[in-house]
Amino acid sequence: MLKVAKFGGSSVAGAEQFKKVKAIIESDPSRRIVVSSAAGKRNSGDHKLTDLLYLCHAHITYGVSCEDIIGTIRTRFAEIRDELGLQYDVEGDFDKLIPRLDRYMGVDELVSRGEYFTSRLLAEYLGYRFVDAADCVFFGFDGQIDKGKTYAAIADALDKYERILIPGFYGKLPTGKIKVMSRGGSDISGALAAAAVNADVYENWTDVSGILVADPRIVDNPAPISTITYAELQELAFMGASVLHEDSILPVKEKGINLNIRNTNRPQDPGTMIVDEVAEGDGSEEERFITGIAGRRDFTILTVSKRSMNTSLCLRQTLEILDRFHVPVEHITLGLDSFALVASTKALGDSVYDVIADIQKTVTPDDVNIKEGISLVATVGRKMTSRPGTSGRLFHALGKNGINIRTIAQGADELSIIVGVENADFEKAIRVIYERFAG
Repeated sequence: MLKVAKFGGSSVAGAEQFKKVKAIIESDPSRRIVVSSAAGKRNSGDHKLTDLLYLCHAHITYGVSCEDIIGTIRTRFAEIRDELGLQYDVEGDFDKLIPRLDRYMGVDELVSRGEYFTSRLLAEYLGYRFVDAADCVFFGFDGQIDKGKTYAAIADALDKYERILIPGFYGKLPTGKIKVMSRGGSDISGALAAAAVNADVYENWTDVSGILVADPRIVDNPAPISTITYAELQELAFMGASVLHEDSILPVKEKGINLNIRNTNRPQDPGTMIVDEVAEGDGSEEERFITGIAGRRDFTILTVSKRSMNTSLCLRQTLEILDRFHVPVEHITLGLDSFALVASTKALGDSVYDVIADIQKTVTPDDVNIKEGISLVATVGRKMTSRPGTSGRLFHALGKNGINIRTIAQGADELSIIVGVENADFEKAIRVIYERFAG
């Protein structure tokens, strides 16, 4: 068994969190690769080190001293070192860094130091070999990860040192310059490490015990999801759920590696296991057949009607018009003499009337109608197709609670049922669906 464990910023925020990480690592010897984020917030009034480093660069850019900010960051690392009794020369490395803090130092290199210093401390504390991401995570000239070169370097480091710790969030360009990934990039680093060594499990340790069925800001104490497929996760993410970004799971998804989201503060919780597929009847399934509920606000329904319509021609013409205005279409509903398109109200913006004018000129419809203030709510579940009457029960529950459905769509893979409701009913709809299917 081989596991890769990635720890997020909240998991390495201070000395007490370091101790929790060490207990987790020591409890399972199969966790041979650790990937670390930069130290995050210790409390609600604290600052993430990455944010402070970005602020430092902004000061430098405008010729303002960042001495106080750098001093705060250095003190934070020194306090972790001293509390844990480590030997790492924080001050010495900062003394080397400070003379380079001028407007010619790249922002990526400066910001990456959060992960670098955190990982140097954590590697010493765990007794793992520190392997700089600049030596094993490589970008091409196009700014994309060179997976072949990266995988080979990480696998070679593990073979050589047995237990390694890699900073997340950054790597190196062919020019030798440091390049950071998008926010949340440490998740990508962890997934790359897991794919590189064909790990059995990629553990993503954070401050929540996995993914929840619904947004806890809308539903009180929603149930956790014990098992979810990558396809279901992608569906929920597309519909607005705050889950891992597609880029951060692609490397492990491509190799069929299970991803386990765990809570550093509650390591006894099993978290959520993300898998390629779930064998029916293997005992791991939950009783409910709804996996999750998610949604997004502020859409517009654009309905085009015309007697004896050549639907394919009129629809194509309308889509071409929307494309010219750079308006992506979320869903399409077809009727005999009409069709309805759902698009983001923000994307339509002030061009909505120009869009309507072009449709009237090109398609010559009998009527073009717009309905704004629509929310889309998706009910996602791999088992829904095997349960007859799911849609009926869903619509009945919404109707019984006075929620008017303005549009209905179902994903081509039959993983989700999507309904459009008034913005005012958005949260109520999610609570009703949760109580009907998962409560």
